[in-house]
Amino acid sequence: MITSLVDSVHELPAAEWERLARPAGLYLSHRWLAGEEEDPTATRAYCLVRDPDGTLLAAAPLHLVRDEPNDSYEPETVLPPHLRPRVIAGARRGYHNTPLTAPGLDPARHRACLALLRDAARRFAGRHGTTHWWPYLTGRATAALAPLYPDPPLRLEDDALIPLPGTGFDDYVASLPARRRTGVRRERAGFAAAAALRVRHHVLADCVEEAAVLLAGHQRGHGHDRDGVDAMTALLKRQATAMGDEARVVAAHDGDRMTGFCLYYHYAATTWIRAVAHDREHPAPHVYFNLMYYLPAEAAYAHGSTALHAGMTAIEAKRRRGALVSPLSALADRRPGT
Repeated sequence: MITSLVDSVHELPAAEWERLARPAGLYLSHRWLAGEEEDPTATRAYCLVRDPDGTLLAAAPLHLVRDEPNDSYEPETVLPPHLRPRVIAGARRGYHNTPLTAPGLDPARHRACLALLRDAARRFAGRHGTTHWWPYLTGRATAALAPLYPDPPLRLEDDALIPLPGTGFDDYVASLPARRRTGVRRERAGFAAAAALRVRHHVLADCVEEAAVLLAGHQRGHGHDRDGVDAMTALLKRQATAMGDEARVVAAHDGDRMTGFCLYYHYAATTWIRAVAHDREHPAPHVYFNLMYYLPAEAAYAHGSTALHAGMTAIEAKRRRGALVSPLSALADRRPGT
């Protein structure tokens, strides 16, 4: 097998990359990674493993991080003191990570591909005087990569995925326990009865400024003081430019004023919730639950998705709404590359 590095995901045809990325998730998709290349806080390379015929067998983005604005991706925040890698392997955003491998690889070739990705990440990091790590690995990815690293996996968080059975929202509700079905219907009815609110659907590019103000307020309320309106505007503009019509927003409006929104993406068979925020000074009954779960679930059904990726935090609330929960872990390398 042949290993190489390229400087941009644009150097690969999207269809070639997507053959590996679609089973892995949104945050390793060709279009998402292309947008992330505009983020000035890191320098990127892409490790590629091919067979002698040139078929892409495995891949991983590599990010040399110069300034990490997200504390949850800061090694000092989540790793033991003796581990301070500055290269992230795999996805840098989204709290959902895995190496990319081609479908149908036999076990021996799969293990060999992972070892080549590790070695390439090790060399890339070594050239920059540091080491590498894989943050927020799925359970399957952790099990596959763990034998290649010196330290055991470090459990970081839990990840929530809500199955969407059947063909419509009523099928989702019917899949819940009886008590939860009652709760969901009550939360939906309470939100619908808020006379001043109207639900509207947007492309992100059409509402960046309004959404950025709400998102900055949400981040500030959670102690992320660096995530002000300017920073959130730049972030959402980058996503809107990169993702185009794929960046969808469902929002609550009081007259012409947006009071809450959910940004989501349909990718493969899953709808991925990216950001949710609402104006806490103008509360409405159950607005958060509707923006976080029920309105995106309706959009997911309309698109044909079979699951809603609800991500980390508030895990018990997500369990009560039918989420399947799985662990997210980190693996870090101690060995400098040569």
